[in-house]
Amino acid sequence: MPTTTIVHCWSAPRSRSTALLYSFESRPDCVALDEPLYREWLVAKKEGVERPYMEGMLTGDSDEAGIHSDKWVREQSPLMDRLIEAVEQLKEKGGVIFCKHMAKHDCVYDFCQELAAGDSVVHKHVLLIRDPVAVMSSWKQSGDVHGHAPTIDEVGILPLMTVYSKVVENNSPFILNSDELVADPAGTLTTLCHDLGIPYDDSMLTWEAGPHECDGPWAKWWYHQVHKSAGWQPRAYMKALSKYQTIDPTLLPALRASLPAYDFLNRLSHSYLNRGPAPSEIYEDPRNQHVLVWIGAPGRGRLVPREMACISPWDSSVQGGDAGWEGLRVYDGKIMHLDKHLQRLVHSAKALGFYETGKVHTREEVTEAITRTLAANGMRDGAHMRLTLTRGEKCTSSMNPNFNVYGTTLIVLAEWKPTEGATTYDNVKGITLITASQRRNRPDTVDSKIHHNNMINNILPKMQANYAGAADAIMLDVEGYVSETNATNLFMVRDDGVLLTPHADYCLPGITRSTVLELAKELGIPAFERRVSLAEFHAAAEVFTTGTMGELTPVTKIDGRIIGTGQRGPMTARLQAAYKALPKVVGYQLPEFTGMTNQ
Repeated sequence: MPTTTIVHCWSAPRSRSTALLYSFESRPDCVALDEPLYREWLVAKKEGVERPYMEGMLTGDSDEAGIHSDKWVREQSPLMDRLIEAVEQLKEKGGVIFCKHMAKHDCVYDFCQELAAGDSVVHKHVLLIRDPVAVMSSWKQSGDVHGHAPTIDEVGILPLMTVYSKVVENNSPFILNSDELVADPAGTLTTLCHDLGIPYDDSMLTWEAGPHECDGPWAKWWYHQVHKSAGWQPRAYMKALSKYQTIDPTLLPALRASLPAYDFLNRLSHSYLNRGPAPSEIYEDPRNQHVLVWIGAPGRGRLVPREMACISPWDSSVQGGDAGWEGLRVYDGKIMHLDKHLQRLVHSAKALGFYETGKVHTREEVTEAITRTLAANGMRDGAHMRLTLTRGEKCTSSMNPNFNVYGTTLIVLAEWKPTEGATTYDNVKGITLITASQRRNRPDTVDSKIHHNNMINNILPKMQANYAGAADAIMLDVEGYVSETNATNLFMVRDDGVLLTPHADYCLPGITRSTVLELAKELGIPAFERRVSLAEFHAAAEVFTTGTMGELTPVTKIDGRIIGTGQRGPMTARLQAAYKALPKVVGYQLPEFTGMTNQ
């Protein structure tokens, strides 16, 4: 027997839902029903709802001019009866029954008792969403019908969440952002039809202007704009019709309540899920797609899913890169050099004057946030964390720290990240470096002893390296001596076995850098900090970089010059082995995580 697909499209009360109704009505195989739950909802809510057509809807009799009496009578039939009639109408060839529902009408729909007829009738649910800012902006155009101060229920975004919760387990809904229909009608409708299991038809792109047979009798009060349309118009045309609306402050409470629900649903929409490359193409470890991130001010931090992680546009890190940061690694249940990293974070915060402008996270609070983040993500090994401590949120847009009145903002971003991978380096084969045209900033401009977030001095050299096909770029100081790379500290080995690294006058005195110097002393390797020229690096027997994320990485070529034999040198390999053994004896021991099956 041919299949009939019943499409329940739930939405907020705006004209795009009616346009989608007309789009489906244009199909030769479709029966379109306009808000078939409306009367039942009015009956349930009649004490708290006023509509100019209330009498006709409730009694089926009205003397309202211009509306055929049959339409009032039609609304007296319950949804189930109308569906049975439509299924009978389509039984020979099958087809589509499109039901346009207002989300607030869900309270009178029995999701557990949907019309069933074996395999011949299939129910599909679509949630048509629209940015509530746009909804609110145009609300007063129909204020005489539904009132100028809408309730949250009237706006419809929160009821859409209720619909989602009722159908997601058994019949995962298709989330459709109506902006997609405006931007790409054919492509969006094709995708929608594919997900609904029905063929796409070009007839869905156009319809007759004016009133439609499927219109409910309330159309004369609501459908003025959509009756002027004759199909999905090009985006430029729609933009020309749009108005720059002011949002009435009385609508803000409903807007604040609606936005979180809209954001959640929008993240499930086709346009959001396909906003970039597929997850399999961008996540080196697929678990990183679903990590939890810690964000918040002292005493107000919390864990949020990756896609919901955000900070205020008034935060100092956004306003001016006013923040400090640290990178940490987790090895076999231990955080390497946690104390040293937290000490440097505190020193950066002191140098930036955070303690003079507001409440600052304590070391204990930071440690607790780190531990909770790692525990929530089940990370005990093979993970890297980026800690960011900003001056915090401002009460107004300004560079002035006097406006930072809410305390610092802490971000704990932990990811599954191997020491050798897409975001790090090959620690056996080695990497190629070039020399950047930018110089490392000097201490009297932006002091690198502060581990700050003003990173443009690092990003531009990294871009040069990308363009040149190199891993990173060497940065010279203002006098032309080597400082570091855009991301790591540098070491070189002379022909006589002496280990050299540039003075930390211009570069960050990295924790991995200091660890290598300590290891060299323990291993009896002569090591010195001094000015080192670029020519010395070009002629070195060995060169390697150091950093928390990538550990020790051999450099095999600089500016086209082959370093040593062009392969990892023996001293580099020796120091790498010594460094690899450190996590077994040093580091902050993490507590056991409740709920983990393998610790």
